[in-house]
Amino acid sequence: MLKPLATCLMLLALAAHAAAPKPEDAVIEALHAGCEAFRTGNESLAAGFLGDGFTLTDTSGNVTTREQTLLELRNKEPRYEVFRNHDMKVRLYGDTAVVNGITSLKGVAGGKPFTSELRFTDTLIKRNGKWRLVASHVSPLPKPKEEKQGRAAPAGR
Repeated sequence: MLKPLATCLMLLALAAHAAAPKPEDAVIEALHAGCEAFRTGNESLAAGFLGDGFTLTDTSGNVTTREQTLLELRNKEPRYEVFRNHDMKVRLYGDTAVVNGITSLKGVAGGKPFTSELRFTDTLIKRNGKWRLVASHVSPLPKPKEEKQGRAAPAGR
C-alpha cells in the first residue's frame, strides 16, 4: 500500500518540478517585452525596461545612452515592423544576467527601409523583482560564405 502512494507522490513532485518556471525564463520574458516596446514604439514600456545608466554600443562602435534611446522612440525614428530576439542563451550570476542571441530587425530609418540580423550581448540586472536592461552590444552577423569554384563552402564552427 505504501509503495503505490510513494510512487504517486514522487511523480507529483517530479511533475511540479518540471512545470516550475526556470529563472532564465523570466529574463527571456523581459527581453521579449522590451522588443515589443521597441517594435510598437512604446516609450513608457521601454523606460521601465531600460535600467538607469543603460548604454547601447552599436555596430559602428557608437555608444547611445538611455535618454538618447528613449528620444528615438519618442521621435519614432527608426520605426520597426519587426524587432525580435531569438536563439538566446542566458547565463545567471545572482541578480545579473548575461544573454547572447540574435536580433532580427525590419523597419524604416531616415525614410528608407532596412532589414538587419545582429548578434547581441545584453546585460540585465534584477531590481525589485524586475529584470532591467543596463547594457547592450550588437554586431552584424557574418554573411554566409560564397560558394568557391562551384563547391559549397564548409560549414563554420
